[in-house]
Amino acid sequence: MTLRRAADVLACLLVVGALVVPDDFADVGVTAFVRIPVEALIGVALALALPPRPRRVGALLAGAVVGVLTLVKIADIGFSRVFDRPFSPVFDWGFAGPALSLLHGAARAAVVAGVALAAVAVVVLMTLAASRLARVAADHRTTAARIVAVLAVGWIAAALTGAPLASRTTAALAYREVRSVAADLADQREFTAETSADRFRDTPPDRLLTALRGKDFLLTFVESYGRVALGDPGVAALLDDGTRRLRSAGFTARSAFLTSSTSGGGSWLAHSTMESGLWVDNQQRYRAFTGSDRLTLSGAFGRAGWRTVDVQPENGADWPEGAVYRFQRLYDGRNLGYRGPNFSYAAVPDQFTLGAFHRAEMTPGHAPVMAEIDLVSSHWPWAPLPRLVDWDSLGDGTVFAPMPAQGSLVDQVWSAPARVRAAYDDSIEYSLSALISYVQTHGDDDLVLVFLGDHQPNTSVTGEGADRDVPVTLVARDPAVLDRITGWGWQEGLRPGPDAPVWPMSAFRDRFLTAFGP
Repeated sequence: MTLRRAADVLACLLVVGALVVPDDFADVGVTAFVRIPVEALIGVALALALPPRPRRVGALLAGAVVGVLTLVKIADIGFSRVFDRPFSPVFDWGFAGPALSLLHGAARAAVVAGVALAAVAVVVLMTLAASRLARVAADHRTTAARIVAVLAVGWIAAALTGAPLASRTTAALAYREVRSVAADLADQREFTAETSADRFRDTPPDRLLTALRGKDFLLTFVESYGRVALGDPGVAALLDDGTRRLRSAGFTARSAFLTSSTSGGGSWLAHSTMESGLWVDNQQRYRAFTGSDRLTLSGAFGRAGWRTVDVQPENGADWPEGAVYRFQRLYDGRNLGYRGPNFSYAAVPDQFTLGAFHRAEMTPGHAPVMAEIDLVSSHWPWAPLPRLVDWDSLGDGTVFAPMPAQGSLVDQVWSAPARVRAAYDDSIEYSLSALISYVQTHGDDDLVLVFLGDHQPNTSVTGEGADRDVPVTLVARDPAVLDRITGWGWQEGLRPGPDAPVWPMSAFRDRFLTAFGP
């Protein structure tokens, strides 16, 4: 009898806890669980009213639904902490791959199996708990009816006065998810129409990028380089010093901000937004874009006669979606020639990425090159970090061998918020230092560089509610290139000020092709 009562109490606690748990990390606390869930009151009332067989079937279905919605809440809490937005069951499965790329071999298999088992366990436990709770209510009808009546009065009173005692968290979540399905379908139709409406689709090659003929153009994404980084004195000083160093080498820079289509992660969404001139902010839009014939920046350069290459040091697998970009050569972790140590997510140090690209593509007498280059040493978890070495000593990367052991470990960095922020700032300084040093060392009269952040870092650095702005900078030695963007209003130097222009990232393609066209 005691075990049976304990099981009854546990079932009640599981169901009530699942119904009242918030879907936002900011709302999680002891008081969040001291509430009356309206969903439980309705469920028990139905259990009392239905005949035995419909009651059993209804309880099983309701328990399974609560279990699934509990998983969505858990995902919402995680996404609110990392991306400052709720999880989308339709769009956000694409984040699983990059997350698992931090693990290898048996560890990855163990995590996948563990997550799958945990998810199944949550749904099964909620289904069994709801079924048991319905049976207990039916076996004690009078007591259950009185409890529901009293709690219903309390819930109504709390709801009318705005007291937090009244909970409808799970019902609101279910309503939001149902509505999002209709919105997603409408968004798909709208985005397909936007993709087809391309003012540059039929532009002939001799009318594209005429002001950049003979130039090498590097579009370089610096991972997680967001507006928040400019608030660090070290990063600000590095950019100001870099402006002076590049000016001494004959280069001029102009900077502003772009509002990214993503935050905290999902770099591929930002890359496709920048390249396509479309607002690609979810996986459904990304799939639609990569399945289209939309003219990208790299595609425009290729049509106009440039050799187009893509450099993704973090990637170790085939990338069929890249066909839409029209790259003629792909470099990734498999063919960059790196034999050095791994640095957490960013296996290849940014300096080696730039050096390997330069050796492969920027040989004397080369045809003009357009390259999209990913610099990922500033990718979460920001530890351990490499250091700059002499460019002539890069070799196959073994020069970096001692550095991981000499740097901070991930668990050390993530032991305190101040250490996380410091590690993030250090990673941005490294990536920007490598890029500035590359321009100093290898830049010439024909180099045109646009570098920008793909998105802001996660909320462990930005805090909740941060904007999605990322710095963007154009660097060139030829003054005629800078003259073309005078009308943009971008500010001088590598560091944009707080009042610098802010564009949607999707606006860059059209403005760039217009500025450097006939």
